[in-house]
Amino acid sequence: MTPGDPAGPPWRRLDPRMLVVGPLGSLGRLLPLVLILMITGGGADPARIGIAVAAAVVVVAAGVVRWRTTRYRITAERVELHTGWLRRQRRSVPRDRIRTVDLTARLLHRAFGLSVVQVGAASGSPLESAGLSLDAVSTAEADLLRRELLSRSPADAPVAAAPEAPEAEPLARLDWSWLRFAPLTFSSIAGIGAIGATVFNLVDDLGVDPRDIGAVDDAADRLGAAPLWLGVLVVVTVLLVLAVVGSLLLYAERWYDYRLTREAGDGGSTLRVKRGLLTRRSLSVSEQRLRGAEIVEPLLLRAGRGAQCRALSTGLSADAQGGALQPPAPRGEAHRVASAALRAHPAEITGAPLRTHPPAARTRRLTRAVVPAAVVCAGLFAVGPAWAGPLSLLLLPLAVLLGLDRYAQLGHELTARFLVTRQGSLVRRTVALQRDGVLGMTVRQSVFQRRAGVVTVEAVTAAGQGGYTVLDVAAADGVALADATVPRLLTPFLVPEEARWPAS
Repeated sequence: MTPGDPAGPPWRRLDPRMLVVGPLGSLGRLLPLVLILMITGGGADPARIGIAVAAAVVVVAAGVVRWRTTRYRITAERVELHTGWLRRQRRSVPRDRIRTVDLTARLLHRAFGLSVVQVGAASGSPLESAGLSLDAVSTAEADLLRRELLSRSPADAPVAAAPEAPEAEPLARLDWSWLRFAPLTFSSIAGIGAIGATVFNLVDDLGVDPRDIGAVDDAADRLGAAPLWLGVLVVVTVLLVLAVVGSLLLYAERWYDYRLTREAGDGGSTLRVKRGLLTRRSLSVSEQRLRGAEIVEPLLLRAGRGAQCRALSTGLSADAQGGALQPPAPRGEAHRVASAALRAHPAEITGAPLRTHPPAARTRRLTRAVVPAAVVCAGLFAVGPAWAGPLSLLLLPLAVLLGLDRYAQLGHELTARFLVTRQGSLVRRTVALQRDGVLGMTVRQSVFQRRAGVVTVEAVTAAGQGGYTVLDVAAADGVALADATVPRLLTPFLVPEEARWPAS
């Protein structure tokens, strides 16, 4: 059946409430601009009012056209989406390629009982994903679509009747004591910077000078009269307090009412993550398409003995929280969630004892860390101010520590069902990849690796990043690892030539 074929199930439209929600959302984004025009224009200028009214009419008309020209349907084999008027788009996703269904309901959508359905699907390339988005349908319809697309394969049954709601097995839930990990996450601190920049830009656009505020001006005078070290200490303290408070608020909003459950269906089980206070999100990952799990530990989070578990599957978003199965939590909890998601003992996956890499790997890690630091020091001694050169020497011991830590984090192991690999210092990542999900193995060796007698082995998969590497293992061990991970893949190249051909 082709996407344009009129036969088959009827076409559906988005919920009519999008005629209100879409324009309201667009008008909300235009409101700051309208206020700035009104304020800087000296009040009720007819021309400026006319511009604002015209913009509102265009936004409402665009919302109506978008609703009228958007339609979708689910056939036994595909999900089809037609959008656009001046620029028409036709999207068609095979149902057997669907990997995830993500339901998102922002505050405005929730007020009208709507949800955005994001369908994630695999594409022909392991580094790309394909899918489509329905913005928006009713919350009840969104949940029916989620179950319909993930509960059964398209060839098994017709799509006329939606499957019944499956029973959910609880796997994890939010523990508010995990809030202590919020200040240790880079994403939360970066979010505070973005909020601060937005506030500054808005104040600047409104033409408000903070120095015109008496309290701010008085505090600035007092701070300027104080010693330099005291002023720096006050500024750093204020920034740290804002970062900590902001990270706690962002953590609470993002992971409020977090639940991880497993739903059993006639087409296989599904892992479902529900979370969010203002914006509610529900991510469903087909367990049949799950290819592994990853434990992520940024430096600050690792120092606090925390970690985060993420799923490895195609169709997941590429943002910082793509595939997250839990919030930043104690390290043991992250390994437990990975064990529950993969139905394997921690000692077989992310908690497995790993093999150390040869001393040549340590030399390479130290070289890569120390040489750039030495170049910076030499440059500052040559062209920098007199104090910069001696101060830059502090980089050398830090580089040595970084190189040693990078080597200490290297490791790999091949268990009965998983390839486990770990690397990284600033962000340590431990990956447990299903051996059944490995499409191929790549063995690479640069000129410098050849002199050191080591190789890099990469397991190619359609999930996650598309490939996961085992850095700097001994050449013979790397080839043996590749051959053992995918049996009989390299065996013809390892046996002697006379053994591969029968004697004449």
